[in-house]
Amino acid sequence: MYLWLKLLHVFFIISWFAGLFYLPRIFVNLAMSPPDSDEYRRLLTMAQKLYRFMTPWGIGALICGLAIPFVNGWENQGWVHAKTLVGVLLVFYHLYCSALLRAFTANRNRHSHKWYRFFNEVPVLMMIAALYLVIFKPF
Repeated sequence: MYLWLKLLHVFFIISWFAGLFYLPRIFVNLAMSPPDSDEYRRLLTMAQKLYRFMTPWGIGALICGLAIPFVNGWENQGWVHAKTLVGVLLVFYHLYCSALLRAFTANRNRHSHKWYRFFNEVPVLMMIAALYLVIFKPF
């Protein structure tokens, strides 16, 4: 069972992270486009479709990721708790992307394209943290 959960978890993570990496890049371009332009509407539609597409992958990643420690008896290991925290933070990041997308939809964006460029780096740092915890199991 562990190998199947691991396979699914890796698949879901790759798919979800593709969206987590690309959606903020769309936000960068939205922040640089006039809200009444065709480009803005096209980018907004892309962002909405991407968010709807990536949400099920995030749910799958979370379910499989939470199941793996219980299948292996790892539920009491510290690195598992830290990795779970990283996963929870990524869920909050995902949900915050939804709030940002709603702001763009309502023409109420309050951030610059530079802010979104920094915002785009958050999932990269989270991925590095999760990989470190899984590979090195430091505690």
